[in-house]
Amino acid sequence: MIELEGLTKRYGEKLAVNNLTFTVRPGMVTGFLGPNGAGKSTTMRMMLGLDRPTAGDVRIDGQHYDRLKDPLKYIGALLDAKAMHGGRSARNHLLCLAQSNGIPSRRVAEVLDTVGLTAVARKKAKGFSLGMGQRLGIAGALLGDPRILMFDEPVNGLDPEGIHWIRNLMKSLAAQGRTVFVSSHLMSEMALTADHLVVIGQGRLLADTSMADFIAQNSRSYVRIRTPQRERLLDVLHLAGITVVESGSGVLEADGGRAEQIGELAAQHQIVLHELSPQQASLEEAFMQLTAGSVEYHAHTDAPYDVPPPAAQQPQPPQQWGDDWNRSRR
Repeated sequence: MIELEGLTKRYGEKLAVNNLTFTVRPGMVTGFLGPNGAGKSTTMRMMLGLDRPTAGDVRIDGQHYDRLKDPLKYIGALLDAKAMHGGRSARNHLLCLAQSNGIPSRRVAEVLDTVGLTAVARKKAKGFSLGMGQRLGIAGALLGDPRILMFDEPVNGLDPEGIHWIRNLMKSLAAQGRTVFVSSHLMSEMALTADHLVVIGQGRLLADTSMADFIAQNSRSYVRIRTPQRERLLDVLHLAGITVVESGSGVLEADGGRAEQIGELAAQHQIVLHELSPQQASLEEAFMQLTAGSVEYHAHTDAPYDVPPPAAQQPQPPQQWGDDWNRSRR
């Protein structure tokens, strides 16, 4: 378990992390979300004792990180896959970590096999692709067989097979009762992996809730309906206290009613339905809704730079100029 209480970090006038308090519990995958500049990396660095907080406290299973003996046995982390000596082989990199943390050397072969790097164990890390380096970083996090694991952008550089593998790995670690804390900007992956979400913006806590509750609280859910008996259905739903709006093309959107309830009402009144489908926002849509006021860097959607106008708008040479015009453009 990881416990944060009033965690604060200031860099001069910049307040990077502002009084964060939350608990990362075992037995589930907890996603850590926030826009760029929200303070996620700074928070994770303070959890690992790499940065000292200006105020507040972090405890790893009740202890401060710098007081842990052989910390890799308590918590394994992937923050930067490039944080390794490029001149060392994958095996020697892990062997150094094992020896400095009192971990048996046999564990090196085990984690290399787990991440699929056994065949390149004796190759130097500087020749690794981004995905291979990511796998080696994950091997380092698993090396001490810790009860707590932290991953920052774990799927970065992985191919589809690798993404599927790390997703299942994190779920299986949580199923074993371990604490799994993962930060990512890939909302599609987070939606498939995380059970619980912690969301921050501009260093402040915005949400600490389950995945299902987060989406429900930060988005609109409704039932989409199509029927050839529109007026009759509108009357029936109105009497049942269900709010309905028309979205065009004969589609109705019902708020405040479940699809099962609407289907039963239609059946009772012998109303034909061509479509009855519950609609709910994605994690990405809910995240954008919650963090809209916390985004530090806003891109503009004006016309891109250096894009020539369509051919029809390009200047055409006067007919009488002929070849002289073409020569002048060379």
